[in-house]
Amino acid sequence: MVVREMVDLAGFNPAFNYPYSLRLEDFAGAMQDIYDFFYDVNRLFEQRSLPRLEETLRPALMSGLISDMLTASVAKHSRGLVQNRYHNGHPDLIVGGVYANDSVKSGQQGIEIKTTRRKGAAVDTHGGRDQNMCVFVYEIDSTTQPAINRRATRFTAVYLSEVLAADFRRNPRGELGTPTSTLGREGIARFRQMWVYRPTS
Repeated sequence: MVVREMVDLAGFNPAFNYPYSLRLEDFAGAMQDIYDFFYDVNRLFEQRSLPRLEETLRPALMSGLISDMLTASVAKHSRGLVQNRYHNGHPDLIVGGVYANDSVKSGQQGIEIKTTRRKGAAVDTHGGRDQNMCVFVYEIDSTTQPAINRRATRFTAVYLSEVLAADFRRNPRGELGTPTSTLGREGIARFRQMWVYRPTS
C-alpha cells in the first residue's frame, strides 16, 4: 500500500545560517512537494497494478527528475531566488532581478542544486568552480519484500555550503567519457559539516 512520506521538521539543523534569505520552510515545502508527487503518482500506478515510478526509471533519470523538481519547488517557496532561465545555465537558482531576464550562462549569485543516492553526498559535477552548492541525499527502498510494503522514497540528508574550485578533484575518464569533478576528501568533509536536514528516524 502506498503511504505518503512526511518531512521530519525535527530533523532540521536549528543553528543553520541560510543564505539568500532562504528559510527552513522553503526546504520543508520543497521536499514535501516531492513526497506528495510520488504519493500521487504511485497511488495511480498501484491502482493499475504497475510498479512504483522509482522502480521504472533509470537511476540517472530519477536523479535528474528529482533535481529539476526541487529546483522548481525551492524557487516557488523562496522569497528571493528564481529558476535560472538559461538552458543548462549555472547555477540552477539565481537571485531574482540580478541577471537580465533571470537568465545567465554562468552566474555567481545563486545556488546549484544536486541530488544523489550516495550517503556521503559526493556528487559529480561538470567542473569544479566557486559556488554555493546544495545536495539532497535520497534513498529508495528496493529490497523490502513483498514490494507492496516498501517505504516511500525519502530524503536522508540535505547539505548547503559555499565551495571553492580548489575543493574539487578531477575524475579520470576514458577517451569517450565526459570529464567530471567531485569534492575531494577535505572539501567533502567541510561540506558535510554544513547540514540543513537529517531526519530523526
